[in-house]
Amino acid sequence: MNNELVPQPSWWKRNWKWVVPVGGCLTAILLVVFFVGSLFYGVTSILEDSEPYTYALEKINDDPQLIELLGAPIEQDGIPQGNLNWHNGKKNADMKIPVVGPKGKGTLYIVAHSENDTWIYDEIRVVVSENEDFNLLENDWE
Repeated sequence: MNNELVPQPSWWKRNWKWVVPVGGCLTAILLVVFFVGSLFYGVTSILEDSEPYTYALEKINDDPQLIELLGAPIEQDGIPQGNLNWHNGKKNADMKIPVVGPKGKGTLYIVAHSENDTWIYDEIRVVVSENEDFNLLENDWE
């Protein structure tokens, strides 16, 4: 009887047939998730860093009726939606931002346009419920 040890193939030689496809698919999935996450972060950062966004949040935190209803401070609560366009020196903003305070929640709507770096606000309003709608531009016209 011959009792010689038979050398075993390495782990890679035994398992490469399933490691390569699974590793390749996992890498592709991770790249897609990373790309989508980066795109999402970039778009929301552009909205949050815009002048209409910061101006409107300052304005709602200065409104006594909203502070009484929602509490202070009023902050973003979730993902802002909308668009911010630049075309031939003209800018347009149309945003919908969920907001929250210690006492309640609402939705901030912003519609604005700009030429020569001066923003003109067509709408800044907060909807707290179906019956409560606060137009924050009413006092600016007086």
